[in-house]
Amino acid sequence: MSSAVPARTRAYVALGANIGEPVRHLRAAVVDLDTLPGTTVVARSSLYRSAPVGLVDQPDFINAVVSVDTTLEPLDLLYALLAIEARHGRVRSVPNAPRTLDLDLLLHGDTTMTSPELTLPHPRMHERAFVLLPLVEIAPDVVLPGLGPAQDFVPSVASQEISRSEPM
Repeated sequence: MSSAVPARTRAYVALGANIGEPVRHLRAAVVDLDTLPGTTVVARSSLYRSAPVGLVDQPDFINAVVSVDTTLEPLDLLYALLAIEARHGRVRSVPNAPRTLDLDLLLHGDTTMTSPELTLPHPRMHERAFVLLPLVEIAPDVVLPGLGPAQDFVPSVASQEISRSEPM
């Protein structure tokens, strides 16, 4: 007698932090992601340093992207990401404010959706070097549903201030 194994989907999560100990928060968040039910971290990008977007009177961000294989549905994964943020002291005040941890669900397989809680693919990911560069580092052939290959958007973000800092 065999039991059905839930299908696993490749998802990509962007990580960012710029207050507290950003590198420690990002590394701990990867461990947290790997312990989610039905979820395994399969790749992690290098860490990248980038200038803040919007409010400029704040420290630079440390960013990365990880890929996970998960049985969680998109909204369940989103809620798990929000819980991880909260455990790391994330306080949501004003948009683009400094933060101890920011986790954004970028892609969940080839899912496209728009709901009050979640839009997939992430609506601005193709406009941000701090997302695109780490994403194409770990998934050079990834396709953004409805947009095309992520690699095609890299030239359009070349003027954004970002540098690879160290391995995750």
